[in-house]
Amino acid sequence: MPLSERQVAAFADKHAWQIPFDTSPRHLAGPGDARHVTHGLAAAGWSAVSDPLSAEVVLRSPDLRHRLQFDPQSHTSAWWRLRAESTDTEPGWYAEFGELVPAEVLASFTDALVVRPQQADPWQPVISAGWHRDSDGTARSPDSMCRIELRPLSEFHDRPSWHVETRESGHKEFPGPLIWHAYFDERTPAHLVGSFLAALANRSPLQRGLYDRTGHYSAVQEPSPLRPQDVVDAHTARLESLRAQARSARRHQTKPATTAAKTGPAQPAARR
Repeated sequence: MPLSERQVAAFADKHAWQIPFDTSPRHLAGPGDARHVTHGLAAAGWSAVSDPLSAEVVLRSPDLRHRLQFDPQSHTSAWWRLRAESTDTEPGWYAEFGELVPAEVLASFTDALVVRPQQADPWQPVISAGWHRDSDGTARSPDSMCRIELRPLSEFHDRPSWHVETRESGHKEFPGPLIWHAYFDERTPAHLVGSFLAALANRSPLQRGLYDRTGHYSAVQEPSPLRPQDVVDAHTARLESLRAQARSARRHQTKPATTAAKTGPAQPAARR
């Protein structure tokens, strides 16, 4: 079921009357509007396969390989789960995200499923943003509340997986309570992880309403120079871009191959 004008209008109705506040750092900005994720995938052709009267939302990609589940009634700390089935040429993989992960940061990850960014070192945008890179495969935000770690799943696994945790400040070596987490298994494509980390470390603030939930009381909120309509317009423009690029990718995949009979040299007729 494609994204409808009514659904886009519902997003606009909410945000058109909500004065935006610039909220930073991003890892403390709070969840925001989940439709940054679901609208983007729907615009790219993903279909809802869940009960429309349920709080749970399940979307599937057009090729049926990817499945995104959003369950705000989850009994675990993971509200978002994304699975990719294995193919003849690519392995399957799994990623999950906690309740308070910013939707805009998660949307950068899911957008990269539609529009593949240039391959890059996932650490590069983190270091460029001023995060402290440790020698043991970890990096910390300037306030030390968010930690990125690349580590083996266990002593029996050679390939490492990515772990991101935002926590309240602890005491000495004891970590504080968990605010949100993200986990990418060892087979998650590097360009997807890189897109998530780049959006997470981006110094630009995220826009939140005055009474929107943030991830922590120490998040800084200031009146934004953006108008409410600017937030709506940015969302609409992103959806149009995703829709166009998804269509282009599908046309490329379904373009019929030129047969050898049309391109090869003519064969002599067989003699009787």
